[in-house]
Amino acid sequence: MKNKRPSVFLMALVLCLSVNVLSAAKFILTSPCGKYLQHADGKPFLWLGDTAWELFHRLNREDANMYLEDRANKGFTIIQAVVLAEMSGLSEPNAYGYLPLIDRDPMRPNEAYFEHVDFIVNQAAKLGLVVGMLPSWGDKVTDANGGEPVIFNPDNAFLFGKFLGNRYKDSPIIWILGGDRNILNDYELEVWRAMANGLRKGDEGNHLISYHPRGASSSHEVLHNEPWLDFNIYQSGHSNRYMQVYHYAETLLGIEPRKPFIDGEPAYEEIALEFWNYVDWSSPLRVPQNVLNDDYIIVDKSHFKRGFFTAHDIRVHAYWNFLSGACGYTYGTNAIWQMFEKKGSFAIPALSDWRDALHLEGAFQMAHLRKVFEQYPFEKLVPAQHLVLGDNPHDSTHVRAAYACDNSFALVYLSVGQKVNVDVSNFGKQFSARWYDPRSGNYFPVKKLRNKGTAYFTAPSSGTNNDWLLIIEH
Repeated sequence: MKNKRPSVFLMALVLCLSVNVLSAAKFILTSPCGKYLQHADGKPFLWLGDTAWELFHRLNREDANMYLEDRANKGFTIIQAVVLAEMSGLSEPNAYGYLPLIDRDPMRPNEAYFEHVDFIVNQAAKLGLVVGMLPSWGDKVTDANGGEPVIFNPDNAFLFGKFLGNRYKDSPIIWILGGDRNILNDYELEVWRAMANGLRKGDEGNHLISYHPRGASSSHEVLHNEPWLDFNIYQSGHSNRYMQVYHYAETLLGIEPRKPFIDGEPAYEEIALEFWNYVDWSSPLRVPQNVLNDDYIIVDKSHFKRGFFTAHDIRVHAYWNFLSGACGYTYGTNAIWQMFEKKGSFAIPALSDWRDALHLEGAFQMAHLRKVFEQYPFEKLVPAQHLVLGDNPHDSTHVRAAYACDNSFALVYLSVGQKVNVDVSNFGKQFSARWYDPRSGNYFPVKKLRNKGTAYFTAPSSGTNNDWLLIIEH
């Protein structure tokens, strides 16, 4: 098998949205300071994703284009979507009445369905977006955790992978296997390995491959030494606020060979904490009828006793991931992942439909995240918890820090705007500092400071929804 992949490295980088660059379709794994994703021409790639799992399956071309334009305008760089989708992807046709496979046979792809996938991939490329393409949701490989019938074996998984790889070998694609399922036995591993090898055969090694596991899991647990796994994905999931996502990063930073890693499914904006404890999977409505209005939108929030994740939760997990060495971050909303339409079917009850969810606060603030990591290039970042002096509990007051490998700047993130004592001994006799507001994208200068080895900083505001990024530089 011809293999064009360069050597493997570890994290993700600033962004290039040039259509000419993306048309090359290739990414490499290298960086002067650490291990990040880069375009083949050496320009850094910041993985700033959105989960649109049902994009190919549920949206027509007009809506798909509107969605992609919105995400491109908000600064997203990669869209994660599934070819054989989770929500009855084998039995429910797409917006134009086409199923993906003839007689559910992976060796008989339906050309009409894939022409729609082609359209979306091409539109994404025109907008400077990469597609994180899942060939199939995991339920088509394993019967664990329910879903549709298992249709893959090693032989047809290889051929289906080869078909996809060849079809999209010149498109801006990153392959993601798995689809919310862990690998439970050697046979399932053999199926996924065959699909990965088929992708490699079909696209001649043009694209990177990773694996999307279940919640509170990481692909490295089973797959780290698989030669086809270019970078790791963990799913920190939807269980708690102030999820200690940095523990995944700390684990992966200590594993050889070093590979890039991202949080490919953290808590979604507007999804209920531990939603699975409050839904009845046997019921089409999932909840008592009075919880929803006539459009099937949640009106009685009290049914979900732990509440819903907010934009603040999204920002905390995003900055904690980046400053811990992650190669990117994937945003998500409960309505958009399933492309929920008012009065339509759904997997998990939502607070809005997908069109309204486009305009949630957290989605706008991803542009502010991109802005600061372009101005202070995160390809230079090295996790640096030693800069945080004193107690640093693993709760809402936890502080994450990183510094540039050329010692030009340091970043310290405070999730609730508390005071922080920072080791500044490496910043010369004088240094400057300023605050960055992740909510608005505005900077607030501190002043030139005389270096006494350590420095106390007090954020401009404190409390929940008052997170701040402290920037220290020479």
